Amino acid sequence: MRSVVNPEGHAALDKRKEELENQLRSRFSGYDRATLKTLPTLQAYDAYYKRYKKTYHVQLQLESVVFKGKSLPRVAALVEAMFMAELKNLLLTAGHDLEAVQRPVRLDVAEGNERYIRLNGEEQELKPGDMMIADAQGIISCVLYGPDHRTRITPETRQVLFTVYAPPGVGEQAMYDHLRDIQANVLLVAPQAEVELLEVYGTE
Repeated sequence: MRSVVNPEGHAALDKRKEELENQLRSRFSGYDRATLKTLPTLQAYDAYYKRYKKTYHVQLQLESVVFKGKSLPRVAALVEAMFMAELKNLLLTAGHDLEAVQRPVRLDVAEGNERYIRLNGEEQELKPGDMMIADAQGIISCVLYGPDHRTRITPETRQVLFTVYAPPGVGEQAMYDHLRDIQANVLLVAPQAEVELLEVYGTE
């Protein structure tokens, strides 16, 4: 998306976020953790993460909102727009400053010897078989360890790239719906923003 802005907060986005939190608590009223894990989307991610003895963190965030009454973390608007859609649809998403991305961008599977600097500034070696996205300069994200530091979204971001990872069991239509939810949230903050590309790609 181009012509975006990234303020620290935005009233209309805050209102939509509160509505989403209430909808999630209502939707999953009466659920427990075991019942949540039967949701097909969470089952798909759980199967992927279990291969690496890890837990899908979006499920933990959902549990925090639904079971503990917590709110989504307060962060800059573009990141909140992404987090909100992520929690609504339970699809793993990363955000990048498009102007920091060196094209071409490729979707690939890690061999296990790749390294990159994570969002927290620490170097990370990828796990063999993990889905990853790289640009001409290096890794910009992977499923297990998230987005990189080099292309992170900042207060100055005016062009943004959102990417979504879907393991087997998550359909193409769910991906499109999720990307459009992100788009709608961004347009609340930046009505002038334009979508340059909205597409779903396979690894085949």
